[in-house]
Amino acid sequence: MPALLLHTCCAPCGVYCVDALRGEGLEPVSFWYNPNIHPYQEYRARRDALVDYAASIDLRLTVRDCYGLRDFVEAVAGDVDGRCAHCYACRLEETARYAAGHGYDCFSTTLLVSPYQNHEAIRRTGEEMAKRYGVDFLYRDFRPGFRQGQAKARELGLYMQKYCGCVFSEEERYAKQIQRDRERFGGGTDAG
Repeated sequence: MPALLLHTCCAPCGVYCVDALRGEGLEPVSFWYNPNIHPYQEYRARRDALVDYAASIDLRLTVRDCYGLRDFVEAVAGDVDGRCAHCYACRLEETARYAAGHGYDCFSTTLLVSPYQNHEAIRRTGEEMAKRYGVDFLYRDFRPGFRQGQAKARELGLYMQKYCGCVFSEEERYAKQIQRDRERFGGGTDAG
């Protein structure tokens, strides 16, 4: 059985992925490295939920704790709309680097479960990092199990986030409300 390091973005996304991999006879080791998640309270809530979930299902977990607001914002400031490419690359590069340096045969990511992510970009990035670090990228299209995994996460009472992770995705979450506020307040006029 190959030693598999599974980059895990959050506990809810990990639910289906871990179940599916175990169903294949693979026993992943979960890897927390998500410097893209902001603000710190959100980062901590997701990290701690994964720590608790991993313990509850006897899943080994390595936490590479790195809250990276400044580094992330500096890296994407020139291309906020293209930030996801940086986000995938920084997380999968660290996962591949860690896997290669710690004797893993392959790595994968729970990002592959989300229908909201750019699946092909994740796959290409994973394959690129695999070549760079000399460790295999285990590709799986986990998306068919997304709803099932989310339902199980709710049943288990896991912390369920409301946005992808970065501060810009949180802004997108409120885009309609922001637009209504602009219309209401005229883009910055005095309310009083």
